[in-house]
Amino acid sequence: MPGKPAPIKKSPAKKAAEKAPEPAPEPEPVPVEAPPAEEAPPAEAAPTEAPAEAAPAAEGEAASAAPAEDAPAAEGGAPAAAPAAEDGAAADAPADAAPAEAAIVEEPPKAPTPPPPAVPTSAPLDVSVEDVNDSSLTIKWKTPETIGDSGLDGYTVEYCKDGTTNWVVAQEELTPANRYCIKNLTAGDLLHVRVVAVNAGGRSEPGTLAEPVPIREIVDRPKIRMPRTLRSRFVKQVGEQINLVVPFLGKPKPVVSWLKDGQPLDTKRVNIRNSDKDSIMFIRTAQREDSGVYEITVKVDSFEDKATVTLQIVELPGPPASVKLVDAWGFNAALEWTPPKDNGNSDITGYTVQKADRKTEEWFTVLEHYHRLTATISDLIMGNSYGFRVFSENQVGISEKSAITREVATIQKTGIVYKPPEYPEHDFSEAPKFTTALSDRAATVGYTTKLLCSVRGSPKPKIEWLKNQMVIGDDPKFRQLSNQGICSLEIRKPCSFDGGVYTCRAKNAQGEATVSCKLEVKQIILSEADKEKGK
Repeated sequence: MPGKPAPIKKSPAKKAAEKAPEPAPEPEPVPVEAPPAEEAPPAEAAPTEAPAEAAPAAEGEAASAAPAEDAPAAEGGAPAAAPAAEDGAAADAPADAAPAEAAIVEEPPKAPTPPPPAVPTSAPLDVSVEDVNDSSLTIKWKTPETIGDSGLDGYTVEYCKDGTTNWVVAQEELTPANRYCIKNLTAGDLLHVRVVAVNAGGRSEPGTLAEPVPIREIVDRPKIRMPRTLRSRFVKQVGEQINLVVPFLGKPKPVVSWLKDGQPLDTKRVNIRNSDKDSIMFIRTAQREDSGVYEITVKVDSFEDKATVTLQIVELPGPPASVKLVDAWGFNAALEWTPPKDNGNSDITGYTVQKADRKTEEWFTVLEHYHRLTATISDLIMGNSYGFRVFSENQVGISEKSAITREVATIQKTGIVYKPPEYPEHDFSEAPKFTTALSDRAATVGYTTKLLCSVRGSPKPKIEWLKNQMVIGDDPKFRQLSNQGICSLEIRKPCSFDGGVYTCRAKNAQGEATVSCKLEVKQIILSEADKEKGK
């Protein structure tokens, strides 16, 4: 080995990376023992550190590493050096060969894995404006989608003017709510607002309003919300108190005005009280002249909304204008009258007619809720004289006064002889008719049986029983009964000869009717064993 080794040449890649290379002192090479063949790094590791096209350069560097005076020997030994490099003799390579050194150095033991650090939450969701006026801004948002194990400490709200990046924190402490009102703002400013969620992991990504918000009073178009009870005619009686509340919307505070039938209100009779949300019309004691169409107008800037309330003040009607006796005949009297001049500011719903005997002067109602203007009063008593009066009715009630007839209806006595009506007697005669027929039956020899049927007729029909078209008569074997239309024939201990067709016949002056059935009498056949037992 020469006394001073040749300097290590740099690869073309390293030369290109250096902008201004300066010559450096040549260090003494340290001899390194080559590892055994089985411990050499695999041949594939070489291309990962140096491209294939760098191989000629490496050979050139190896050749230049030899001393100048040993150049012939180096040229002669070049073929031997190439197989050595291929066999894994990487120990003779310069210090830049990192893969060879990595294979020799042992890795230190790994430290225990520390717990994962706290992670900030995701950004607050759906940041939006809830309310705004000329000095404050209220925003709201939703909880972040991802909160993490460390939880959520609260939110901080920040804002900055449009065109600047100077974000101002709106509150001193974190707020746990999902809503915050930024106060003491300057009217006319255009603000950007963002909300940041804070936890142990730090600040989240900000949730920002989509557009900057102008700090000014928002003008809501006025809208009257007329109650359902006021949409139709509102009816009150004279003397009652009226208190109508009409709510409305509008921002800023709308200007409210009232008119009655197109004219300003009489403030002596009607009181109006307005607030930001409704208008109240108050009348302490309602009178007929308070009836009319009231119009309310709610105005904000150039926008307005109108609505009307029809108020009707009603009272009892006056009496009919006139009533007269048109005619009187027999036990009847005919009346006629005209509608009242004052209907109480309400439609007339009917009339009440009363009569009074001049002897007693007591009034009795003969017609109520009567709708016509003429009526006939009947069932008057002969020899009496009657006066009549008529009241008007509306939805409030019956008029306090009435219209009375000037004439008197006198029922004259006449030579009428009362003849009671004759009622012909009803003929209840009816021919016999069986309502329940006889049914075919089967009987057993020696066991009494009974046949039943029912019949009706007027006068009461005579009942006869027949066997095979022969009248049974008073044969003691048979028992014949008839009670309230139920006919029965009892056959006592029949024998096989008692079978046949039985007929029940009913007769009266209006006619006759028959009904028949078939009776079969069966003989009990005993077996030989039963016969032996009988013996």
